[in-house]
Amino acid sequence: MLRKIKAFVVVALCCTVVGAGLAGCGGESADDWDPFAPTTRKADADLISGTKKVKVAGRSVNVSCSGDPAKGKPVIILMHGGGDGLDKMAAIQKTLSKKNRVCSYDRLGAGASDQPDDPQNFSSTGKILTGVLDRVAGDDPVVLAGHSLGGLIAARYAPDHEARVKGLVLMDATSPTMVADITKAIPESAKGPAAEVRVQNLAIFKGKNPEKLVIADGEVRSAGNIPVEVVQHGQQYLAAIPEVGPSLEKAWSAGQRKWLAVSSSSKLRTATNSGHYIYVDQPDVAVQAIQRVTSQAARQTNGG
Repeated sequence: MLRKIKAFVVVALCCTVVGAGLAGCGGESADDWDPFAPTTRKADADLISGTKKVKVAGRSVNVSCSGDPAKGKPVIILMHGGGDGLDKMAAIQKTLSKKNRVCSYDRLGAGASDQPDDPQNFSSTGKILTGVLDRVAGDDPVVLAGHSLGGLIAARYAPDHEARVKGLVLMDATSPTMVADITKAIPESAKGPAAEVRVQNLAIFKGKNPEKLVIADGEVRSAGNIPVEVVQHGQQYLAAIPEVGPSLEKAWSAGQRKWLAVSSSSKLRTATNSGHYIYVDQPDVAVQAIQRVTSQAARQTNGG
């Protein structure tokens, strides 16, 4: 039984449970570092079709785009969870591309993109996102649809880029206060599997993850009144973690509600039959949420 519990903890830590969404528990410690050089925005994006490596701030970033540009409609940008890559979102991208221009990308340290040389933070990963948007969307508005860690990054990015980001879909996004949530739900005095969950997850958030990303807590800042849908899981998979599962589920739900403050036009939905991977377990729920937000963003942008 203990072996099964330990195996579950490893899966929980390395395959997106407890909000980090990060695979692999290795990596370097996070230290201070210099941000990437700023990127230059292009007036018109190259029309990328299929998967292609592009240069962003001197780094090779793997991007994938499909679907035709639609006049007056934002470009949808899919943002994967930690430990995943754009290939994980290929099916939902294909579905959405029947009616929309859709792009995805591997962050540094993920998929086929370059590895980061130094620890990253939200500022640096945001610079890479800006460079990707310059290439795939140009001056067109975008809707960011992020899963897990990708949702956290999208929600942190949007308030500083209101002129460009016109909608958000947060699919079981990592809580904005995940470090505090974990330390509160699992006391330092915890023993056994609960203690392992606490120690290893806190290490992940300090930068011991494939992206070397330091995932710091912070307040939810507003991106105005852009349309936002927060979609949370309905199947309580976190409850399976011995002793602390119910507390973690409660903290996770509270974190989803906190994200509603990112916009005055936010809505919370529950994917009843989904675990963490909502776009895999219930792709129709994810697709409908993204399509609704994209349509609303188009009307808002065009003055409708």
